Amino acid sequence: MYRQKFLSLLGLLSLSILNREAMADTNAEPQMFYFKDDGKIPNSKLPLLVYRAGVSGNISASRLQKHFASNNWTNSWDNGVYSFHHYHSTSHEVLGIYAGSALLHLGGEHGEKVKVQAGDIIVIPAGVGHKNLGASRDFGVVGAYPDGRTWDLLKGVPGERPAADQNIAALPIPTTDPLHGNGGGLLKIWS
Repeated sequence: MYRQKFLSLLGLLSLSILNREAMADTNAEPQMFYFKDDGKIPNSKLPLLVYRAGVSGNISASRLQKHFASNNWTNSWDNGVYSFHHYHSTSHEVLGIYAGSALLHLGGEHGEKVKVQAGDIIVIPAGVGHKNLGASRDFGVVGAYPDGRTWDLLKGVPGERPAADQNIAALPIPTTDPLHGNGGGLLKIWS
């Protein structure tokens, strides 16, 4: 009986390890993008992070949502990226691409156009603008927020600031990375 229980636990442990290995290469360094305040979009002194092929294997919306939730990034959704410049002042955000590809405009009108595809993970600091310039028909993305924070939707229009700036300044650095948990990523880069 003890042997059977031990083998069962060993199987669960190895499945968990295999899932984590397929989910993320802990040695992979993310691309970092820095964007300055452009007068409309505040952006951030923290870099936006893009983990290229951060996930592999059988990628699905529910798999990404469960993985993010295991690292305390919750309040998730499965939809798309708005086709207008926007940012959030009440939370940082992670986007996990599970299907297709898209061209995103990051950092506002003067930012960078970045192509993303299935397997890519994007960690967006509060205040950083993002917009979908066009996507494949099968484009699929999920989003989540540290500690399940609620998010606002700001577009860089007059009157949003300085309240948005105050919200952003008050946000703590997340206690976990959405992809790596306690094992690095934004914990090292944003600290």
